[in-house]
Amino acid sequence: MKIRDLDLGEMPLFLAPMEDVTDPSFRYICKRFGADMMYTEFISADGLIRDARKSLAKLAIVDAERPIGIQIYGNEIEPMVEAARMAEAAAPEVIDINFGCPVKKIAGRGAGSGMMRDVPKMVEMTRRIVQAVRLPVTVKTRLGWDDDSKNIEEIALRLQDVGIEALTIHGRTRAQLYRGEADWTLIGAVKNNPAIRIPIIGNGDIDSGPKAARMRDRYGVDGLMIGRATFGRPWIFREVRHYLATGEELPQPTVLERVALARDHLAKSVELKGERTGVLELRRHLSSYFKGLPSFRETRAQLVTEPTPEGVARLLDRIEEQWGDWDATATVPPFIYDRSRGGEEE
Repeated sequence: MKIRDLDLGEMPLFLAPMEDVTDPSFRYICKRFGADMMYTEFISADGLIRDARKSLAKLAIVDAERPIGIQIYGNEIEPMVEAARMAEAAAPEVIDINFGCPVKKIAGRGAGSGMMRDVPKMVEMTRRIVQAVRLPVTVKTRLGWDDDSKNIEEIALRLQDVGIEALTIHGRTRAQLYRGEADWTLIGAVKNNPAIRIPIIGNGDIDSGPKAARMRDRYGVDGLMIGRATFGRPWIFREVRHYLATGEELPQPTVLERVALARDHLAKSVELKGERTGVLELRRHLSSYFKGLPSFRETRAQLVTEPTPEGVARLLDRIEEQWGDWDATATVPPFIYDRSRGGEEE
C-alpha cells in the first residue's frame, strides 16, 4: 500500500489517533510492537492557531516514530487550512483530516463526524487543505451521520476527486457512537468501487488476529487501523501481524513481560514529560497492562494513585513477585476506551 511515495508494505497496520491515549510514550511502545504507521492525538485547529499549549505540544514527533501522521479537526475552513500549514511545519509524513469523531462536544458543533451533515463544506474544506500543503492529505471518517444517511460512497468519490491520497473508514455512523458492532459492508463497497483509486483503510472492532484476517479477506481493504484494542494491549500489533502471516495465534504476554513493558513505558513517559506529568498521564495505561490478574483491585488502586516513578517501580516489583507465575495463557480482554473523555475511539 502506498500513500503517494510512502510505501507501507502489504496490509499495513495503523495506530488510530486517540485523545489522551496516543501520546509519544504510547506511540513508542506501539512502534516496538510493529505498528506500521501511527498518528498523533487529534488536534484542534482552533487550539493550534490560538497557540494553545496543549495543542502545540501534540505536534511534537521524533524520527523513531516515522512514518507518522498529524490529524487535525475543526468546523471552519480558514482555521483548518492554517492548522494544516502549521501541522506540515512539524514535518510528519501525512496530514489527516478528522471527519469521524462522534462525541457531542466536537460533532455537535460541526467538526469531526458533524461535517458529514454538510458534505459540500466537507469537500471544499478538504480541497482547500490539499491545495495549501505539499504533504499527502488523507481523511478519516464514518459511514454517515445516521442510518438514513450512509453516504460514505458518495463522500469517498468526492474526496478522492479533490485530491486526498487515502481514506480510513470507521464502520459505524455518528448516531451509533460506539454502540453495536462495526459494519464493514460499506467499507467493502467503497474499496470495491471501480472508480476508487486511492487506498482504503478499514477501521472498527479489530481486536484479534482472526478478526483482522476476516476483514482483510472479506472486504479487500488495503490496510487495517486499530484503536481501542491497543489500550492496555499494544502487543496486538505483533499478534495481528503474526496471524496474518501464519494463521497462528500468539500466546498472551506473561506477567513478567508485562512488568518489563510497564517499566519501559514508565521510563519513556518520564523522559518525555518529566516525573510528575509522566507518571500522572501513564496511569491510564499501567493498570490496563495487568487487566485480568486475580485479586488485583488493591494494587490497581495504588497504581492509579501513586505519584512518583519510584513508587510505581516498587509496585511493579510487587506485581512481579506476587503474580509472576500467573497463567498468562488465559485470554485477557482488551481495555475498552473511556468514552466519556471525548476522544475518537478507534
